[in-house]
This record gives sequence, C-alpha cells and structure tokens, in this order.
Amino acid sequence: MTTVKYSVPGINCSHCVHTIQSELSEMEGVNTVSADAATKEVIVDYGAPATPESIEDLLAEINYPVKK
Repeated sequence: MTTVKYSVPGINCSHCVHTIQSELSEMEGVNTVSADAATKEVIVDYGAPATPESIEDLLAEINYPVKK
C-alpha cells in the first residue's frame, strides 16, 4: 500500500470533499481517500492498478486539479 498527498486548491466546501472522496473511491486500486477543505489536501492510500498519475488525471477530470 502506498500513500500520496496532493495539494488541491479548488477544495472549498463539504460538497467538494464529498465529490472527491466519492469519485476517487470508485477508482480501482484506491483503498481510502481523505479530502480536507481547510487544508485543501487530498490523501490517498492506493495500490495497483492505481498510480499517482491516474489519481491526478481523475482529479483534473472532475475539475479539482492538483497544484504542482
């Protein structure tokens, strides 16, 4: 299991948190997702076939791009 933390400036409210957690939880390989509007961070525990790139791609696809 691998854990990755992302800075996601677009998280502004509980609806954003819910959307991110719901969408990422459906990704194959993702075990847990924690999004926080106060810190604007998303923490994901994942394994194969999920990758950091595929997680970032999904976040961008749902309009929550990762700050690089």
